Amino acid sequence: MASGRRSSGRGSAVRVRRVYEPASDDDGARVLVDRVWPRGLTKEDAHLDEWEKDVAPSTDLRKWYGHSVDRFAEFRSRYDAELSEPERADALERLRSLAEDGPLTLLTATKDVEHSQAAVLAALLG
Repeated sequence: MASGRRSSGRGSAVRVRRVYEPASDDDGARVLVDRVWPRGLTKEDAHLDEWEKDVAPSTDLRKWYGHSVDRFAEFRSRYDAELSEPERADALERLRSLAEDGPLTLLTATKDVEHSQAAVLAALLG
């Protein structure tokens, strides 16, 4: 399900959606924030503006989390720490710039978008 959030910038929306959902006219910039390309999806069908892999959690963190909802608070804390690393911080800054320019839709292949890195990013950008 889509989750609309408001950015503190110019009032532009930061949304979180599954990359498998059809693109919408109000998506604005569509950015995939997963490190691994979504299974069974072609680049054409994804309708991406960017693939920002550098902002994704480390492989170790992603595997530890395993999308276990009971680990989400700890995942969010560990991921927030990772986002201060230079490469990830630069990628987060690129997302922040996109959010300031207009609507931004963060895309993930994860089924539970509310407990994903995309949700963490949207909260940081909002």
